[in-house]
Amino acid sequence: MTSHEPQNLRIGGREVPVVTANTVVVGTGSAGYCAAERLVEFGQDDVVMVTDKIGAGASRNAGSDKQTYYKLTLSGDSGDSVREMAQTLYSGGAMDGDNALAEAALSARAFLHLADLGVPFPQNRYGEFIGYKTDHDPRQRATSVGPYTSRSMVERLEKKVNANGTRIFPECRVVDVLTHEGQVAGMLLLRTDVPHDGERSPYLLVRCTNVVYATGGPAGLYATRVFPNGQWGASGAAYRAGVGGKNVTEWQFGLASTKPRWNVSGTYMQVIPRFVSTDQDGGDEREFLTEAIPDYGRLMSLVFLKGYQWPFDVRKARDGSSLIDLLVYRETVLRGRRVFLDFRSNPVRADFDPTALDPEAHEYLEKAGVLFGTPIERLKHMNLPAYEFYLNKNPYVDLEQEMLEVDVCAQHNNGGLLVDAWWQSDLPGFFPVGEAGGAHGVYRPGGAALNSGQVGATRAAQFIAARRGDEPLPEAQFVAAAEPALRDAVELVERATARAASGVEDNTGDLLREVGELMSAKAGPVRSRQSIAEALEQVEEWLGSYRDLVVADAGSRRAVNRAFLVRDILTTAQVYLTAMADYVDHGGRSRGSVLYTDPAGSLPLVGYGPDAERELDLPELFRFTLDGGALDDEVQEVAWTPHRAADPSSASEAGDVGITWRPRRPIPEADDFFENVWREYREHQNIH
Repeated sequence: MTSHEPQNLRIGGREVPVVTANTVVVGTGSAGYCAAERLVEFGQDDVVMVTDKIGAGASRNAGSDKQTYYKLTLSGDSGDSVREMAQTLYSGGAMDGDNALAEAALSARAFLHLADLGVPFPQNRYGEFIGYKTDHDPRQRATSVGPYTSRSMVERLEKKVNANGTRIFPECRVVDVLTHEGQVAGMLLLRTDVPHDGERSPYLLVRCTNVVYATGGPAGLYATRVFPNGQWGASGAAYRAGVGGKNVTEWQFGLASTKPRWNVSGTYMQVIPRFVSTDQDGGDEREFLTEAIPDYGRLMSLVFLKGYQWPFDVRKARDGSSLIDLLVYRETVLRGRRVFLDFRSNPVRADFDPTALDPEAHEYLEKAGVLFGTPIERLKHMNLPAYEFYLNKNPYVDLEQEMLEVDVCAQHNNGGLLVDAWWQSDLPGFFPVGEAGGAHGVYRPGGAALNSGQVGATRAAQFIAARRGDEPLPEAQFVAAAEPALRDAVELVERATARAASGVEDNTGDLLREVGELMSAKAGPVRSRQSIAEALEQVEEWLGSYRDLVVADAGSRRAVNRAFLVRDILTTAQVYLTAMADYVDHGGRSRGSVLYTDPAGSLPLVGYGPDAERELDLPELFRFTLDGGALDDEVQEVAWTPHRAADPSSASEAGDVGITWRPRRPIPEADDFFENVWREYREHQNIH
């Protein structure tokens, strides 16, 4: 194993440490560790990892009532096949067929690899890995190890990577991805543990042939989010390097607690808690769902269904369970109130009347033996760990004694950076995996993201080991590629810290908060063409004057780090908002987890299904028209290019965002004649 000790090079008049390796993996979540581990397994051990914080990130710190892993059926007597699973993924809309086929084909391999590493997926006495049905799943392909499925994956993969001796550089912020003649050349990183006192370089350069980008989704875009603290994403650096984006408009939103951040899916909803709103000080308490859902049985049934149908789905907003998400959104965003789940009392009336439930809810709760009591009593009977979970979090919440604050939060970006069938982007040598990569479409089965991360990491590692083993750029060429990015970064920090030294107050924290609040208010689960335009105008104004705007205290490593983080988030915001505006202009309507306001559309209805009576008295913002799958066979791609003024000292960090639409790639035709496949595999390993 190569030592990968940094070697100082003189670049731009300063000594900067440089690490050289064939491949750098960015991120220490389940996808990043999988890529690093697989690279060594496939014979490419010239690999290092860099990360912001080893203990941070969504894989290690996020989950749900029962966090799902989605894979091919491996139990029972019901039929399944790779192509059938691929079709399920593909049917979500706007997903490329080669990604769908790869995710289906490698799902069993990736899953069993995790099981062999020690992830305790449940199996029966005969060794079958038992499954259950998740959302958008026609089979029973889902499995789980409880609330922390992805954490268990991370811990087992991390143990294997450490045993392999792979070098990890922590406390590193991605500043720029370096390129040379249209290919990856390396990376510029800010070492967030190094003071800016001149003693040591706060920058670290990586000279490499390949980058596996496992930085997670761009969580920093939204203030109202369930992504864990410390998860920000780093997509902006990739866009600045010329990497394209795909399906970036397709976010997933859902009800989640805000302190602590956690999805309130599954049992938390199935026990039917009371929804309460208060003013900002906690006064003026009232049950608000009854304003729009006056029927007691229907109200309880819709709350129950949120357990099955946890993500906000605009198709269920007109007369189904996602109406609840809109009513919560109205309370928090439009009325400025706070919303809580109260597990101590039943909704509407003190006594629980299960006879009023829809048959589906009644049957489920009857089988669970909980047609009694209060929500907390039902929760503790059905799923005691779900109650105990909040007792062990910071902040601590005892659901038996206090209410739990919730909101409609950004939870996952189904789109992301452009990937092909091997998870390589349009920048050769750059492989976005996990949530950073835009492998999904509009809808996806619950748990498909965990499978996608393992499959993408495995595919990228296979391709790199077989086809991209070249040495990194020669030193002189690398210095030439790195010098402009280093000079640019130094100049940004010098200007930001000089303003702080002159007495201007550090504003990096304010900017970080303001961009998130802007995106949540204008481009969250409810958007309009006007609100998107307003947000885009503000983001481009911030970017256009960024170098004269940002103020960072030189004595605060956190502030200097934020100067680059905010630029990264603003770049991503410009890309995403431009894509959202173009989506509407392209004829896009409400789909997935987003309601696009349409003055010619309809409001949600009173009642349910054939019994729906009339439109609810709701804000016009909630008037919408369903997409109906009209754009399912198209993929939107985005590309950011720098828009620099002639004056190199310009304060602008803005770019131009180009948009293209293309037909999605179909599921490849089957080539299952054994002799042909065997010959191709012997000659080329079928990696091409």
